[in-house]
Amino acid sequence: MTKQNYQVAVVGATGAVGQQMLKTLEERQFPISTLTLLSSKRSAGKSLSFQGKTYTVEEATPESFEGVDIALFSAGGSVSKALIPEAIKRGVVCVDNTSAFRMDEGVPLVVPEVNENDLRNHKGVIANPNCSTIQMVVALEPIRQAYGLNKVVVSTYQAVSGAGLDAVEEMEEQTKAILAGETAEANVLPVSGDKKHYQIAFNAIPQIDVFQDNGFTYEEMKMINETKKIMHLPNLEIAATCVRLPIETGHSESIYFETEQAGATAADVKARLSDAAGVTLQDDPTNQVYPMVTTAVGKPDVFVGRVRQDLDRANGFHAWVVSDNLLKGAAWNSVQIAESLIKLNLLEKQA
Repeated sequence: MTKQNYQVAVVGATGAVGQQMLKTLEERQFPISTLTLLSSKRSAGKSLSFQGKTYTVEEATPESFEGVDIALFSAGGSVSKALIPEAIKRGVVCVDNTSAFRMDEGVPLVVPEVNENDLRNHKGVIANPNCSTIQMVVALEPIRQAYGLNKVVVSTYQAVSGAGLDAVEEMEEQTKAILAGETAEANVLPVSGDKKHYQIAFNAIPQIDVFQDNGFTYEEMKMINETKKIMHLPNLEIAATCVRLPIETGHSESIYFETEQAGATAADVKARLSDAAGVTLQDDPTNQVYPMVTTAVGKPDVFVGRVRQDLDRANGFHAWVVSDNLLKGAAWNSVQIAESLIKLNLLEKQA
């Protein structure tokens, strides 16, 4: 018989994504019997509210996971690498929102609308994909199912919240400084640990994460490799250019894709998208209806619009895709995975 309530831990509860996870768990009325909020030693002792009750955040240690059924991790890759093996030893199923395990052989990388059944093969940890990857594959999956995919070229316009609360605060301070005629200080973006830092206020930075030897950034390679893994398309031709914009929350993407089968029209593509799980089609150019972060933020769906056929390739199409990077790109997808684990009866302890 399926267990009705679960002991849940949230690791990184004080961070931007951790707080969204708590809000999402509350809104979804996730079946929780006991909630444990965990963080680094630095953040331990803080108080957070959940369902009208105040919880004290504890320092995450291996012993924190005793008795826990499912743990949602969003505290950085080093924390996940250190603590997830310890949690698994204690019988915990872990949903990890970092890049620590995403490309590991045998670790499911899951977006429920795309590859929910991959959860059946988990060995204690399920990886939550990169935020920019998630919204792209949700938009592309109905197209892949109907017509196949040969090629994808994506340019992203990513919000500062994807780099953490420090980056958001720096953007706000830079904006105030520039408007006051003062010099803007830059210490966080594009990468806090990199050699140079640039202002994000009133700017576009064509670097997210560190550069690799092939000229692509780590963020771009994450999109490329994760998409192939999630969609089970190892030979998919895909390229990405990731850009940071001075927007607090909400990623936008311009996606060009080529279908495997010929004969589809823009109307066909829109029809598939309009019926797709997790997708809201906003596409009425005559009335200037298209997705924007100002209307997408705070909502769990992936919004798609500006769908049009390429002028030179009959099997080529363009689309504009927008989603809340802290919700569908992180917290909501993680909670969705947890809900899918319950639905598929994958959280029950084996006798």
